[in-house]
Amino acid sequence: MKIEIKKLRDYVWEIPRTGDMLVPGIVYGDTESIIPLKEEVNTKHGGFTPALLQVANVATLPGIVKASLAMADIHPGYGFAIGGVAAFDMDTGVISVAGVGFDINCGVRVLKTGLERKDIEPLKELLADKLLAGVPSGVGSTGEVKLNEGEIDALLVKGSAFVLERGFGTQDDLEYTEESGAVKGADPSSVSQRAKERQFKQVGTLGSGNHYLEVQYIEEIYDDEAATAYGLHKGQALIAIHCGSRGLGHQIGTDYLKPLEAASRKYGIPIRDRELVCAPINSPEGRQYLSAVSAGINCAFANRQVISHLARKAFAAVFDIDPITIKLLYDVGHNTCKVESHDVDGVTKRLLVHRKGATRAFGPGRIECPAAYRGVGHPLLVGGTMGTASYIMRGTSLGMTETFGSTIHGAGRALSRMQAKKEWDGAAIIRELGHKGIIIKSHSKAGVAEEAPGAYKDIDKVVNIMHNAGINRKVARLRPMVCVKG
Repeated sequence: MKIEIKKLRDYVWEIPRTGDMLVPGIVYGDTESIIPLKEEVNTKHGGFTPALLQVANVATLPGIVKASLAMADIHPGYGFAIGGVAAFDMDTGVISVAGVGFDINCGVRVLKTGLERKDIEPLKELLADKLLAGVPSGVGSTGEVKLNEGEIDALLVKGSAFVLERGFGTQDDLEYTEESGAVKGADPSSVSQRAKERQFKQVGTLGSGNHYLEVQYIEEIYDDEAATAYGLHKGQALIAIHCGSRGLGHQIGTDYLKPLEAASRKYGIPIRDRELVCAPINSPEGRQYLSAVSAGINCAFANRQVISHLARKAFAAVFDIDPITIKLLYDVGHNTCKVESHDVDGVTKRLLVHRKGATRAFGPGRIECPAAYRGVGHPLLVGGTMGTASYIMRGTSLGMTETFGSTIHGAGRALSRMQAKKEWDGAAIIRELGHKGIIIKSHSKAGVAEEAPGAYKDIDKVVNIMHNAGINRKVARLRPMVCVKG
C-alpha cells in the first residue's frame, strides 16, 4: 500500500486522511528520520507491518479523535506502532489490545539518591554487584514478595499502596507516582487464574529484554525553572528503573486477543489488520478488558515500588546512608490506556487514551501532577540505552493540545532483537562499555547483545525532535555509570 506523507511544519508530518481513514495520521520527526520510515513502506518485509501503515490503520478505528499519532521514537509494533498514541470518544470509540501493548504499564521510575557522581565512582563496582544480587532480574526471575491469590487480588486493586503497607517504601512515594500508584476500576475477576499464577512470585523483579536498573548522573541542565522544581542539579546521582507488569501483563494481553476478535465481528467493527482487534469501550467486552488493563497497570506500579525498596537497601549497604534519604522523583508509564479529560476543539471531553510505547506528558496546571510540580508539569522520564544518555523532560501546553499530553518513551529500536544478536557480541559490548567507565551487569550475554546501543536510534536526535516541535522541553541529560540488565 502506498502511503503519502507531507510536511506540516518543522518536525511535524501528516499522513492525509484517505479512503476509510476517519482522521489523519500525525508523525513527529525530521527529514532524516522520516526517510527510512517511507523506505520501510516500499520495501519487501516479512512478518511485520511498516510503522507508517500502522499509523494509517489505527486512523480507521471507530471513535478515534483528532488524529492517529506517532512520536519520534516510532517503529513497527503489534498492530499499533510503538510510539503510537490514539484517543477515543467514550461513547463511540473502541479499546484495543494492540494500543496498550503486552507489557502493560511498562514504565520508568527515577529516584534522587542524595549523592553525587563523585561519591558513586569509587564504589560503583561494589554497588553494581550489590544491585545485581539484590534486585532479581532475567527470564523467570522471582522476587522476595510471595503472594497467595487473595493477596494478588488486593495488589491488583491497590497497586503501590499494597506493597507500601508491607514496608516497601515511604508514603511520599505515592505522591510522586503517576495516578498515586493505582488507577481506579481494576477488577481482579477480569484477570485469568493463569495470569495471576505468573505473578505470585514475580513482584519486585526486573524481568528481561530492554528492562534495566541504572545508576546515572546529571550531565547537563537545560531548564533551570523545572530543574529547581524537580530538585535536580548537575552532577547529582540518580537511580532509574525500567520495567513493567511482568508475566501478568503479558498474559492479560494474550487472554483478551480472542474475546476482542470475537467482539470486532459481533459489533461489525471493520479492521484493516487483524492485530487491531477491539471492542466498543462501553460494551461488556470492552469494560472487562479495561478493568483487566487497570489491574495490570496497578501490578506494574507495585513492581517498581518494590524494586525501589531493594535498590534503596543496596545503596544503604554500600554508602552507609538511611534508605529514606533516597527520594522518588517520579514514576510514569508508557504502555497504557486510561480515561482522561482533554480539550478537543475548545470542549473538554472524557477520552480513552491509548499510549503504546509513549509516555504521559502532562504540562503545567494539570491537577494530576504533584503539587510541587504543577507549575511546570510532571517529569517525563525518557530512557536511553546502556551506553547512551537518558533524559528528563517536561510537558507543554502545545503538547497537551496536539498529543493529548503524550511523548516519546525512549530512543526507539532501529534493529530487531534478532538482527542485534547477529550484529553484536554481548561480552564484547560489556568490555567496550567498561572501557568507557560504564559497568554492565547481566545474567545473559545474549540479552546484552539484543540491547546493544547500536540497535537503537540516536536518543539525542529523538529527544531534540520533540523539543524543537514544542511538544516537550528538555530539562536534564543523564549519563549511565552502572547498568543492571534483565
